[in-house]
Amino acid sequence: MDWRLFATTFGAVFLAEMGDKTQLATMSLTATSPSARWIVFAASALALVAASALAVLVGDVVGRWVSPGLVKRLAGGLFLLIGLWLLWDARGGAPTDAIESVPVDGDADAS
Repeated sequence: MDWRLFATTFGAVFLAEMGDKTQLATMSLTATSPSARWIVFAASALALVAASALAVLVGDVVGRWVSPGLVKRLAGGLFLLIGLWLLWDARGGAPTDAIESVPVDGDADAS
């Protein structure tokens, strides 16, 4: 068994999931059903295992047709594009038209 690969994979997935929406959803479900925390744990663990199994299967198929170097370059490029898109979106802010059209209590026009 390749223990270095095991540790790298565990560390990458563990750190990626910390504070992720999956973890926040699991905390929320546990908070609303504290007596069912083991059911929430089992269901969220099974969901993560199923998602990981799907990723491994897709990775295996993609790995047969595409070189690992190309996969790394495509993944890196995709992450860069997503990052640039998020930075561009944050720079522009939310459109003010949508905010101004919502009536607020005490607003003279909202009668």
